[in-house]
Amino acid sequence: MIKNILIGLLIILVAMQFIRPDKNTSNDQTYDVSKNFKVPAEVQQVLKVACNDCHTNNTEYPWYAEVQPVAWWLQNHVEDGKRHLNFSDFTNMPIAIQNHKFEEVIEMVEEDEMPLPSYTYFGLHSGANLDESQKKLVMDWAQAQMDYLKDTYPADSLVMPKRR
Repeated sequence: MIKNILIGLLIILVAMQFIRPDKNTSNDQTYDVSKNFKVPAEVQQVLKVACNDCHTNNTEYPWYAEVQPVAWWLQNHVEDGKRHLNFSDFTNMPIAIQNHKFEEVIEMVEEDEMPLPSYTYFGLHSGANLDESQKKLVMDWAQAQMDYLKDTYPADSLVMPKRR
């Protein structure tokens, strides 16, 4: 009986390998944050290592992303990250939302809510664990972008509309 259950589970596991989610690998830079905002090389490097896999349209997948059900879990993780913040579609959002997203970047980094612990489990993506100088670099950059928006746009255009 147990042998039949194990064989059944093995068959299901093998069959799962043929059902693959689409990969998040677009190089479309049309609405990238760098189109309207200055992103210094140091900031770009930190974002690349710590943020871009889940917060752009171009994920660099690790080897284990080829194994189901891990690939499904990763795809869900990436989609959720992009739903909250997508640097690849950043300039396609209203100015008030862009301003708010910079504010959220500061908040998430300052409160150590990003990157998520699951991104760095078992030493994976260890470069995503930002040290204090990297955190300050990202937060200062985001604040500078908010200051730029404040200097460029009327104050009322930077306010998030109230939810109904």
